Amino acid sequence: MNRVRNKAGGYFIAALLVCSAPAVLAEVEHSPIDLQENERVQQLIDELAAQGVPEKWLQNTFAEATYSQGVLDAMEGAAERRLRWFEYRNIFLNQQRIEEGAAFMETYADTLARAEDVYGVPGNVITAIIGVETYYGRHKGQHRVLDSLATLAFYHPSRGNFFKGELAAFLKIAYEQEVDPVALYGSYAGAMGYPQFIPTSYQAYAVDFDDDGFRDLWENPVDAIGSVANYFAEHGWQRDGAIYHEATGPDVLPEALAFNQTSAPSITIADVKAAGIEPEQPLADELPVVPLALEVDEEHMRYRLGENNFYVITRYNHSHLYAMAVTELAEAIQSQVEEQG
Repeated sequence: MNRVRNKAGGYFIAALLVCSAPAVLAEVEHSPIDLQENERVQQLIDELAAQGVPEKWLQNTFAEATYSQGVLDAMEGAAERRLRWFEYRNIFLNQQRIEEGAAFMETYADTLARAEDVYGVPGNVITAIIGVETYYGRHKGQHRVLDSLATLAFYHPSRGNFFKGELAAFLKIAYEQEVDPVALYGSYAGAMGYPQFIPTSYQAYAVDFDDDGFRDLWENPVDAIGSVANYFAEHGWQRDGAIYHEATGPDVLPEALAFNQTSAPSITIADVKAAGIEPEQPLADELPVVPLALEVDEEHMRYRLGENNFYVITRYNHSHLYAMAVTELAEAIQSQVEEQG
């Protein structure tokens, strides 16, 4: 962990040149954000200073923040918005990721077992989340979190207020945990560490699972394992509950059902059957599910019925593709573990 204090008790942050005006920023990939030109920056500094974060520390930190057009561009091209299931699946379901997931489970077997005991979330599901998010910690992001969140907070056309809240949370975390905010890297959307928590999730759900007095999701996989499990538990994960069930149905999607929703299960098995979709195993008619229609190739699709735990996975990332990729990776990792004996 990179913690560098200067003699005044703050962090040493190298000064950058005075930045250009916002009109020029849109034409430049990386340009410093001007504290004088952007009133919202100073407003945020004032708000955080009132909450106990030193104003000088905040000013020095923002002097290092830079605008990134690439961050804004990336927000428009998330894979979940443009890929079909079989295309999205192929990103995450490969033999190397499966084998390394099995190795991760072996390395952290005791921690994963403890997480399941405490929170009720299976170790293969926790592992799959970390495997999808960061390839088991190998790829935690190439964007400085400060730059990503500052760009999105002050320049995103519609979600600025949301990311302003994330930026504020990030700065409080960095100050309170004595971490250099300039040294932390993550995704283009400001997600951090092994599990890619956004800052407000870090505040709410990160746990010190090894009891060393520090909630470290950046470098500590033990804390990351406990934190993922805690996140799921807090969002309603049902211990020993199913994630989904296989089903069969017509070649054309029934218009009577809403498919691939990321809201809580509300369509009953009776409703599903009435629309011509049959579960492959007996299920109670009153069971609420999320009907899923997944393209397995250019011409064919597969029906599945997500239960509450499927919905919980979509609380981590609001995409049915993401939740199913995590689920299938978890299954494949577990099969690999059992095959290896």
